[in-house]
Amino acid sequence: MAIDRETVLHVARLARLDLTAAEADRLTLELGAILEAVSKVAELDLTDVPPTSHPLDLVNVWADDEPRPSLALDEALANAPAREGDLFRVPPTHGPEVSA
Repeated sequence: MAIDRETVLHVARLARLDLTAAEADRLTLELGAILEAVSKVAELDLTDVPPTSHPLDLVNVWADDEPRPSLALDEALANAPAREGDLFRVPPTHGPEVSA
């Protein structure tokens, strides 16, 4: 499967990427090579191969969740750069005082 330069530029625009002419040419060649390699899968007879999401069994190696005492309030807030009573004080993330 081939990809043309116009398609690369269209996808770049959708991704809001400003590509130079040299970058567009290089990506057209690279993406074409990737698509060609992936298209080789279509040549294989996969009728007896079951669909899989992962080639290996997934195993959760985390320890069991067991309740335990949490940190004391002063210990939890000890390294906070700013504190307001029993809460972390953080800079605003929206509103008129925040510029974009």
